[in-house]
Amino acid sequence: MNRPIRNSAPLTPRAALLHPWALFPMEFAMIARRCLLALALATSALGAAPVAAKPAAVASGKLDAIPRTVIITAFEPEWVALEGAVQAPKAYHLNGLTILTGKMAGRPVVLLQSGVSMVNAAMNTQLVIDRFNARRIVFSGIAGGIDPALSVGDVVVADRWAQYMEVALGRKKGDQFISPDIYDDPDHLSNYGMMIPRTVRVGNAAQPAKRHRWFPADPALLALAKKSVGGFALERCLPANEPIPQTRGVSAEAGRCLDHQPRVSVGGNGISGPAFADNAEYREYLFAQFKAQVLDMETAATAHVAYANQVPFIGFRSLSDLAGGDSGPNQSWVFGRLAARNAATVVQRFVAALPN
Repeated sequence: MNRPIRNSAPLTPRAALLHPWALFPMEFAMIARRCLLALALATSALGAAPVAAKPAAVASGKLDAIPRTVIITAFEPEWVALEGAVQAPKAYHLNGLTILTGKMAGRPVVLLQSGVSMVNAAMNTQLVIDRFNARRIVFSGIAGGIDPALSVGDVVVADRWAQYMEVALGRKKGDQFISPDIYDDPDHLSNYGMMIPRTVRVGNAAQPAKRHRWFPADPALLALAKKSVGGFALERCLPANEPIPQTRGVSAEAGRCLDHQPRVSVGGNGISGPAFADNAEYREYLFAQFKAQVLDMETAATAHVAYANQVPFIGFRSLSDLAGGDSGPNQSWVFGRLAARNAATVVQRFVAALPN
């Protein structure tokens, strides 16, 4: 029901300014009660038990505090070859990626699919370093072979990695292409037409910035690979239920087995660039200049980021094709999944040999 209105003298404008509560007494009373309640709750909270501090890794923005081996793949067949080996997986979804934590052969791991390309590899290597506790980084995937001594299905664990398409496009002068002076490198390699290889300038917390062509794999991880990844058979034939894609000139009648038994090769050079290389002439040039065994589209970018962050790194790449050196169509359409599984098999053996 309505409250009776009390008769009172009207407030002067000056009084209303000095005592605004007098104009709206009920509203001000409600505000006062709420303020007193908030003060009481805050005072009570001061006497409550303190909240347990989060682990340092979580507090700093990391999603997981456990030191883990990061295993990076580039695309779906490489991911599938390893996903089933992750025990008790926990999925995180970041920037469009699915990232798994769990254990592989009893060792704590992080598994992700970076996406194909140098930019994706660099960007998502840094992402996983920033958001997880990366003890070391392992790259697993397929590659094109450029060393004539290697064959499809072989797995290469290179000593070091370079970016072969980090180049200056030279100006033509007579019958030569001249590099801009600003990009002259003391570690000079011959050009391929107007493409003149160059180095990159980078440092880390322990070393001042300088020019690098090669980013090395971690010596201790290489030594462990030499001890742990031999003495077992790699896949030579496609499973009977695995179809051969009828594309790019490859027919369903193509052979399902390699004519050799794949092997593991530890050592040598790997190179990476933002192009799918399928050119015999360019392949010969790269082998002559970089003395490389394999090329791909990601590993050197990950090695570059690992160096900048001082995280130990190693890469495992299995040949899916010969980068244009095949006698027929590019064989990655037939043996890409086989190569991905061979790389994954070697990586799992390597992870099982890790101390933690």
